[in-house]
Amino acid sequence: MKPINLMRGALFAALIAVPGTAAANTANMSTHGVTSQPIGHYKFCKQYPQECNQRSRRSAPMKLTREAWKKLVNINYTVNRAIRPLTDYEIHGVEEVWSYPTDVGDCEDYVLLKRDMLMRKGFSPADLLITVVRQPDGSGHAVLTVRTDLGDYILDNMRDKVLLWSDTEYTFLKRQSSRHSGKWTKIRHSSPTIVGSID
Repeated sequence: MKPINLMRGALFAALIAVPGTAAANTANMSTHGVTSQPIGHYKFCKQYPQECNQRSRRSAPMKLTREAWKKLVNINYTVNRAIRPLTDYEIHGVEEVWSYPTDVGDCEDYVLLKRDMLMRKGFSPADLLITVVRQPDGSGHAVLTVRTDLGDYILDNMRDKVLLWSDTEYTFLKRQSSRHSGKWTKIRHSSPTIVGSID
């Protein structure tokens, strides 16, 4: 095996290291109340209505198994490598077009593809939530939140490592409802909420 392949293998091995139980001490995001649906998602729902009518009565997040973790990391890594980042304006000539990418895409396009691939692997739509965040420079960004019993993990086209939401640099604004994929909810805390803390 060539040295470069050894390095790639080591990188991927590090990426798939299963999170420890310490993650269980970090709560999932707290959401409250309905909020506006992003215009890009609204247009996407008009084109793909079946994607925005997924409903769930289950409130508990999925159990994060070793196998599920490997799938999360693999899909995040694979899509990040397969899709070249371009803005909606560069691709479509207009702003805010959410679509399934084939070779190029904006941040929300990465999210849509990862979400679709994970659902095909058996993940519930209730645990795969498109999320709008603000980056440290103030610009908007979209990531995929995966709800688990060990916390909410973020799949991001800007990094291959899957992190707890509390370990990212983002301010979390809103995300899809876990009960209805066409609805959106506000995120109560933009920073990590620790179990047992007092607001």
